[in-house]
Amino acid sequence: MIYLDNHATTRLDPRVLEAMLPWLTDRYGNAGSTTHEMGREARAAVDEARVAFATAIGAESREIVFTSGATESANLAILGAASRARERGGAGHVVTLETEHHAVLDPIEHLERAGVAVTRLPVAGRHGTGGPPGRVSPRAVAAALRPDTFLVSLLLANNEIGVVQDVAAVAREVRAHGALLHVDCAQALGRLPVAVDDLGVDLASFSAHKFHGPKGSGALYVRRRGRAVRLDPLVFGGGQERGLRSGTLDVPAIVGLAAAARLAVDGLVDEVPRMRDLRDRLWSRLVADVPGLVLNGPPLDEQAPGTPLRLVNNLNVHVPGVDGQTLLATLADAGLAVSSGSACSAESPRPSHVLMALGLTEDEARSSLRFGLSRFTTAAEIDEAAATIAAGVARLRSL
Repeated sequence: MIYLDNHATTRLDPRVLEAMLPWLTDRYGNAGSTTHEMGREARAAVDEARVAFATAIGAESREIVFTSGATESANLAILGAASRARERGGAGHVVTLETEHHAVLDPIEHLERAGVAVTRLPVAGRHGTGGPPGRVSPRAVAAALRPDTFLVSLLLANNEIGVVQDVAAVAREVRAHGALLHVDCAQALGRLPVAVDDLGVDLASFSAHKFHGPKGSGALYVRRRGRAVRLDPLVFGGGQERGLRSGTLDVPAIVGLAAAARLAVDGLVDEVPRMRDLRDRLWSRLVADVPGLVLNGPPLDEQAPGTPLRLVNNLNVHVPGVDGQTLLATLADAGLAVSSGSACSAESPRPSHVLMALGLTEDEARSSLRFGLSRFTTAAEIDEAAATIAAGVARLRSL
């Protein structure tokens, strides 16, 4: 199997597994049982992991809350902030984008049903009117802010079309207004620098399995410096994670999260240009061999040196003249793992809401493919994948 679905999940790096193994076998103490040595060493491992992960994103250890992944982190950020806002009076107002992941859209919809006002901003369309496709203008965010706006939530890098938002510019507008900014960083770590102070965010969500760590492990950054952020918890119990996320800590998963984050940051210098070259290689071969192929999302180049418009490992294309589900099945039978959109929406019969927001029709969205590369992707795999896709499309079109 050639695996090019790394936006859905990534392979666990063997070095991460090696770091986790002792905590899965002999060193199995509960980090909350500090009356004996096994518990204390588990607690020390969690503390060390918290420092390591905080360092990877330019935060302080006290600003890291360990969770089960970006979905839980986003829910805690959004619903926890809303609960605090209600305590100050009024239902309040939230701003987000039409193209957000459902881990953000669904809790915001829940708030809307409870009386919170919601603004879902459109993004620039596929023809680039209003900016690079998929991007939102910071001015549009500023114009959407109201006196009762308490939160803005958006993806740093989109999981389908790879568009990278100008979060730092958005943050300046949100900060001047006095609202909080939550950013979903699940797809970003290991593909571009993620420094919370440079981005200017108040809350940030992460999932280990998106950067070669274990599934079921994640973190929420909660700013404590300067104007400290206060959230209400969603889970109550033992008071772990400073009361924000009760429950026995998953020590192996936390250790794996920190190890994966270290590797992701340390590998940026080498991996970013390598994945970009492989992504561009795939695009050039597909364009040459699949007539009529269309790029979905922003251009593959940078807006300026060091400021990518798109994740270096992302490619999303529309393949005219074929049925999308038939093409996916054909490619899977040939040993190629790709997708048509978010894994979290794969069971829904609806086409990608992200591609629809760009202006694609339902048929165009359904006949689109998403590719996600990783540190384990090779040039030989790219060439074989391109040949497999070209052959599959040609056969389906001939039918």
